[in-house]
Amino acid sequence: MVILTGEDGKILRYASFLLGGKSAKGTKRSHINYCVFDSTWESSESFELDKNKAIDAWVKNDHLGFDVLYFYDGLVKKYRPDFIIRLKSGNFLVLETKGQQTDQDDAKHLYMRDWVEAVNQRGGFGHWQFDVSKTPADVKDVIATQSGESV
Repeated sequence: MVILTGEDGKILRYASFLLGGKSAKGTKRSHINYCVFDSTWESSESFELDKNKAIDAWVKNDHLGFDVLYFYDGLVKKYRPDFIIRLKSGNFLVLETKGQQTDQDDAKHLYMRDWVEAVNQRGGFGHWQFDVSKTPADVKDVIATQSGESV
């Protein structure tokens, strides 16, 4: 096992082989101290989530049990969006990273928007929003739009 630490004894980085070959980095605004990335895109977005002033907290939606059921091609499936974000406004943003949109992605996003609408109508769970980041460069604009702040 290889763990790299700083002079203060805090863990800086685990060797990637300990994480199933995936890269990881420490977080500042997440209750989970490390984030494992499925892609360099997710890594880039998490960097922005950690530094963006409109964000209070965030987490990569991995092993959290936050799935939305959707129907596609005659089957019920589970959709697991990439990130859950609490904005400084107190609103929650479910953020998906998706480059090439498919019919199946359209179905997932439709059901996610239905979930958001239902949770907001029910009340008692805060105000929820959903958006899709279509390139690594647009996440800052997506967050600004959803938080009502200028870039």
